[in-house]
Amino acid sequence: MKKFNVTGLCVPEDHYMVDVSGKIAQIKGLVDNRCYFTINRARQYGKTTILNELKKSLDGEYLCVSTSFEGLGSESFSSSESFCHVFMSLIRKSLRFTSADMEYIKKWADKDVVSFEALSDHITAMCKDKKIVLIVDEVDKASNNQIFLHFLSILRSKFLDRQKGMDYTFHSVILAGVYDIKNIKLKMIQEGTYTPSGTENKIYNSPWNIAVAFKVDMSFNPDEIGSMLEVYEVDHQTGMSVESISKEVYTYTGGYPFLVSRICQIIDEELNKSWTYSGVQDAVQIFLDEKNTLFDDLFKNLENNKNLYELIYSILIVGEKRSYSIDNPTIDLGVVYGIIKNSKQGVIVSNRVFEIRICNYFISKDEEVNKLITGVLQSDVVRNGKFNMELCILKFAEHYAEIFNKSDTEFLERHGRLLFLSYLKPLINGQGFYHIESQLTDSRRMDIVVDFGNQQFIIELKIWRGQQYQSEAYMQLYKYLESKHAYEGYLLTFDFRKRDKSLGAEWVIVNDKRIFDVMV
Repeated sequence: MKKFNVTGLCVPEDHYMVDVSGKIAQIKGLVDNRCYFTINRARQYGKTTILNELKKSLDGEYLCVSTSFEGLGSESFSSSESFCHVFMSLIRKSLRFTSADMEYIKKWADKDVVSFEALSDHITAMCKDKKIVLIVDEVDKASNNQIFLHFLSILRSKFLDRQKGMDYTFHSVILAGVYDIKNIKLKMIQEGTYTPSGTENKIYNSPWNIAVAFKVDMSFNPDEIGSMLEVYEVDHQTGMSVESISKEVYTYTGGYPFLVSRICQIIDEELNKSWTYSGVQDAVQIFLDEKNTLFDDLFKNLENNKNLYELIYSILIVGEKRSYSIDNPTIDLGVVYGIIKNSKQGVIVSNRVFEIRICNYFISKDEEVNKLITGVLQSDVVRNGKFNMELCILKFAEHYAEIFNKSDTEFLERHGRLLFLSYLKPLINGQGFYHIESQLTDSRRMDIVVDFGNQQFIIELKIWRGQQYQSEAYMQLYKYLESKHAYEGYLLTFDFRKRDKSLGAEWVIVNDKRIFDVMV
C-alpha cells in the first residue's frame, strides 16, 4: 500500500505523489533545446524527486548521467587531478544504469586525465557521437570551491565552442541545489568566506552565465495537490471532497512540497483519515508543534543572518511593506531559503505555516515582551469549549494600560502587536492557532485570523494615525469580513499618544456586520 512520504526520494510505486508531468515536460523542453541551467530551490522542495522523474523521461532518447555531490569529502576537490578522477568515477557509476554498453562506460576511466585540459579533451572524445545529459544534484556543496569553479569554466568554454561548431560536449547540463550557482557570492557571505579583495575575489564572477533562466514553478498548485489526493481516494474511499481539501491544504502550505506531504501524512496516519477542513487544521496544529529539520533550518537561517531576521520581523510584526528587489541581497537570501516570495503587494512570507511558526518563534525569543505578559488563563476565556474573544480583548486592553505606563513609545510602536500575539498564543494553544494575512499587512494595519475549534475570529490591529484614517477602518474591516463571509469582527487600535488610557470599547454596526471596537 502506498504512503505519503516526507523523507528522501519519492517514487510513484511506493508513495502518493503529485502529478508533476507538466513540470517535467517544461524541463525536458530545456534539455531538448540543449540548454544549460540550474534548478535552485529551498531545502525539502522536491528537487531530487523532480530530477529522478526527469531522468526517467529522458532515458532512451538521451544518455542521462545523474550524479550528486552529497557526501563527497574535501579531498575530492583538493586538486584538479583528484576532481577529474572523482568526476569520471561518478559518470561511470551512473552510466551503469543506462543503456550505455560496458565498453563505452569503461572508456570514461582514463588514468592519464590528471588536468582540466586533459578532462576537456576526454569529454570531447566521449561526447562526440552521444547525446549525454549531465545532472549534478547538491551542487552547492562545492560551489565555493575554486577547483569546481574551474571545472564549470571548462564546461562554459566547451559550450561556447560547441555553439561555434568547434567542439563536442554534454548535450545539456543541469545543476541543482539550494543556491543558484550564478550567485556564488551570496552563499559565501553566509559561510563567512567572502572577502572583497584578494585572489578569492576572482571566483565571485560566476563561470555559469551561459545558463538560461529556469522559470518552472516547483510548488504544487491546488489542482496538482488534487491529483495526488484523487489517487489516494481511489485506494481508501474516504468520501473527501478532493477539490475542497486540496485548496485548504494549499491555503496553509502555499504548495511547498514538504509541507503538503507532511500535512497529508498526518491526516492519513495520525488523525484517522479525517479529510475535512477541521482535519486539515488539526494536522497543521500537530505539524506546528513538531521539531523537524525544515523548521531547524528555518530558524538557523534567521539566526545566522541578522538582516534577514530583521526583514522578516519587520514584515510580520511591525507591518512594514517591503518592495521586491532582485538587487537586495537580504531579500534574495529570503527567497533562496523559501521563506519569502514576491507578490503584487510586495514581499510576503511564502506560506501560512511558516508565518505562524515564525511568529511563534519571535514570541519565544523576545524576552522583553514576555516579561510584560502576565495573567489570564485559558479557563478565563474558554467556556464549554467556546472561546470568548470579546473578553480576551478586553482583558488584554486592561493589561496593556498597565504596560503603557511602564514602556516608552518607541518600544510600544515596534512591539505592540507582538504583545497582543504573545498574550493570545497561550490562550488558544492546543486547540487553535492564528495566522497573519500577510498580503493585507501594511504599516498601519494587520489582519489576524484565529481558528479555535470550529470558531473563527477576525481581528484587525491598527495603529492610530488620526481621526480620518480611524473612520476608514470600519469600512476596511467590513470589506474584509465580506471577503471571509463573516458576520463579526474585532478592531483593536493601538494609540501611542500620551493620554488617559481609560478603556474605550463598544460594539458598532456597519451595514450588516458587527464590529467590536477597542482602543488601547
